[in-house]
Formats: sequence, C-alpha cells, structure tokens
Amino acid sequence: MKILVSAKRVPDPDQPIRVAADGRTITDTDLPFIINPFDAIAVEEALRMREQRAADTEVVVIGIGGDAYEPELRTALAMGADRGLLVESDQDLDPWCVALVLQAVVLRESPDLVLMGKQAVDDDSNQVGQFLAAILDWPQATFASQIDTVEDGLQVVRETDSGNQTMRIPLPAVVTADLRLNEPRYASLPGILKSRSKPIDRLSLAELDVAQAPRIEIVSLQEADARGECVMLDSAADLVRRLREDSAVL
Repeated sequence: MKILVSAKRVPDPDQPIRVAADGRTITDTDLPFIINPFDAIAVEEALRMREQRAADTEVVVIGIGGDAYEPELRTALAMGADRGLLVESDQDLDPWCVALVLQAVVLRESPDLVLMGKQAVDDDSNQVGQFLAAILDWPQATFASQIDTVEDGLQVVRETDSGNQTMRIPLPAVVTADLRLNEPRYASLPGILKSRSKPIDRLSLAELDVAQAPRIEIVSLQEADARGECVMLDSAADLVRRLREDSAVL
C-alpha cells in the first residue's frame, strides 16, 4: 500500500503576521514556518496505518514550493515518512492549481490513498481535498476524526455540523484529517538523523505537464485589529439595550 500525504508549508500561527508594503502579501523576514498542523495530523495517521500494516506500506510526503520548503519535508521524514517529493514552484498556487498538481503526482505515483489536512491555517480554504477527489473521480471522506481499515477499504468517522457520520469508502480514495483524528508525534533525535539520508525527489511543473490557470487573485490583505474596547454600563438593562440596538457590539 502506498499513502501519499500532502504537507503545506505555512507561517507559524503562534507568531505575529504582518502585511507587506504591497498590501497583498505577508512579510516573511524572520518569520518561522511549520508544517500545516492539519497536514501534520495526516502524516501521523499515515504512519499509524503503516505501523498497523507492518512493512508493506510506503508513506510519501509531498510539498509544493521552492528550496525553503525542504525543512518542512525533512520534519515529516523525521517523523517517519519514507520518502519526500518536492514539486518546485515559485508561485503562490490557489487551491484549484494545487489540486491539479496533486492530480499529476497521483497519476505518476499511483497511491492507494491520499491523506491531507482538511484545510491550511494560512488561507483556511478547505478546498484542495474536495477538488482533488472530484478531478480524480475518487471517493472522498472529509473532516475525518477516526479512520479504520476494513476489508473493502476504509471506515471513516466524519465530524459534521449535525454530529458524527460514519461511512465506508473503497480505495483508492482521498481523506482529509480533522483536529481530533490524532496527536502528531514529535520527531525524535534518531528520526532527525535518519531523515538526512532519506530521499527528496524533485519535480518541476513542466515535468508534470500541469498548466497553471489561477482562479483566485488576492486583491488586498488587512491585519486584524486585536485591540478591544471596554465600555462601562450602569445596569443589566442598559446591557440588554446595547445588545439589542447596537450592532457594533455583536
């Protein structure tokens, strides 16, 4: 069994994010980057599935970006992934374009399962997994909080707005990981040392024959105002009136 896991490089969400002078990008000078936390959960789940199935499972982690992406791929390799794949691109790809790249990689690698986080914490699009499943015409299970291997494929528990949904899907399939699926392991020192010798293959967009046709254009970015405003009220009745009449309070 081969499991392909996408791992996006994102700014550390615990660090302050500043909009660049052009108003359309962020300032990344001295800004630390990490594996998207939901993708780290997907990597962990792939490793657990390999541990359950013993030696017949290969975990391949894929990233799309430039040379700066390699540390994040090495982190996934240090966690235990077998091989890395970097699709070289100096463009900021929208979710549709990312799905097209992943489709080309899937056709090249022929995995049995594609695992990824349900969304990235930098843009919160929550679209790539659904796009990929659609263009591959594969079954999908999004927002997975539990994944079990069954005889005819996978049994997945999905978190929905109305509660948990349990479904069975055949392989090959696309599954996106939710927060409660697992707790990603830390890369151990032996794992870090081993990761240095694990291969990271490189492919260009031209080699994959992927035509980029972005469907989203970022017009402007604006930093959120984290400052609060304190207003002292004289009574509970005054509070109720403000909540009813003043939309700015909500």
